[in-house]
Amino acid sequence: MNVVDSSGWLEYFADGPNARFFAAPIEDLEHLIVPSICLLEVFKKILKERDETAALETVAHMHLGRVVDLDSRIALNAASLGHELRLPLADSVVLATARAHQAVLWTQDSDFQPIEGVKYIAKKK
Repeated sequence: MNVVDSSGWLEYFADGPNARFFAAPIEDLEHLIVPSICLLEVFKKILKERDETAALETVAHMHLGRVVDLDSRIALNAASLGHELRLPLADSVVLATARAHQAVLWTQDSDFQPIEGVKYIAKKK
């Protein structure tokens, strides 16, 4: 199973320098887990930078994977992980969701770099 964090989704949809890194997990829909918080972050960013139509089209594509809502179990695990690893709230929710589904987390967010179960690539400018 795979989880792609918001930075990976944005890179993929923008066809950025690291888009190929994220293509395999995003396009493997059978094994794709999408934390609901990623929908929020990606929709908000694209809405800000482009428009509502583009944002809706993007999250429609994200819904091709299995969207996982934030439930109490994931929330409490995220709080523990955030405390233990000093992660921001959204990052801790994404990591807790990945762990709840025994998924690899794909990212270019340096907060995740040293964490087990993460496939990290440095963000290229």
